[in-house]
Amino acid sequence: MKILLFGPAYPLRGGMAHFIALLYTNLTQRGHEVEIINFKRQYPKILFPGKTQEESGEAGLPVPSTVLIDSINPFNWILQGLKLRDRNADLVISTFWLPFLAPSSGTIHAMLRNKKTKTLTILHNLIPHEKRPGDMLFTRWLIRFTDYFIAQSASVEKDLLHLVPGARYKRVALPMFSLFKDRIPKTEARKILGITDEKVILFFGYIRPYKGLHVLIDAMKILKKKVNLRLLVCGEFYGDEEKYREHMKVAGIEDGTTVISDYIPNENVHLYFSAADVVVQPYLSATQSAIAQIAYFFSSPIIATNVGALPEVVVNERSGLIVPPNDPESLANAIVRFYAENLEAALTAGASEERKKYSWEAMVDAIEQLAHNG
Repeated sequence: MKILLFGPAYPLRGGMAHFIALLYTNLTQRGHEVEIINFKRQYPKILFPGKTQEESGEAGLPVPSTVLIDSINPFNWILQGLKLRDRNADLVISTFWLPFLAPSSGTIHAMLRNKKTKTLTILHNLIPHEKRPGDMLFTRWLIRFTDYFIAQSASVEKDLLHLVPGARYKRVALPMFSLFKDRIPKTEARKILGITDEKVILFFGYIRPYKGLHVLIDAMKILKKKVNLRLLVCGEFYGDEEKYREHMKVAGIEDGTTVISDYIPNENVHLYFSAADVVVQPYLSATQSAIAQIAYFFSSPIIATNVGALPEVVVNERSGLIVPPNDPESLANAIVRFYAENLEAALTAGASEERKKYSWEAMVDAIEQLAHNG
């Protein structure tokens, strides 16, 4: 098939750019002719909560892209839509994770869609974690001009069928993110990072309220009386960093916490996962999480909350432990148990087995089946 794949790609950074690179690679390996249509402006600077929208390091998985789309300029959508008709594509694929980008994707879908060219939207979520005015209006605009969908979790599938009862779709879990350097021995990673503690837990990724770092801080306050460990927080704060630092100070965990308050370049991600005993995801809400798939790439066990698709991915007592959300005491108890019962080896082995489920072959199969059979 001739495919136009819309979404962020290098030099834009983040999980969605990684997803697009991996999807492009696996579609082309299957023999499809794919062109990535990249953003020349993904978010206006005034609306972007981070420090920069571009990678500061290596691409991880270099892929070519055509930079065309301005997310906030309707004239650009129409102009580029007219130009892209000449590509005569069989399939247009867009990724959806934020309603803000739905008007541009929906408009381009509307302009390219015809008897030959079908449209497919991959839904990372459908109802945003942080709701804003106009979300549903924007979302419905994209849905209106989408022929096929891929839902990446049970909760997204439920939301899709609520909005589009007769949707033509397949449910496929978010595949494993396999574009980082391989895991290295724990002692080596800790030496590079200057960590001398015996026990280390990792919170990784953009820091937003729904990801529950504040709950983990409260759990650490409980833990400091029970077990001596280091909390490694790696990620850019999308919000008030000082609020979290003050929380750590009040909780009395500053000395036991290392904060890397920046986006971690692709070439360094393996160091933090290699250094940690377990990844902790204390989310208050979730559909699915790229962090879990990154953890599985490194065969890292996970302690996560029972929200969204996290318990679909993190199999309780096999590849990790599941706890109630917004419950610092339960989270602390799970971390204590992880060490007291020496669960790392067993859960690491389970994570290594579970990772086999999250193949890109399943994603490409679903895309081909929808495109050929509807």
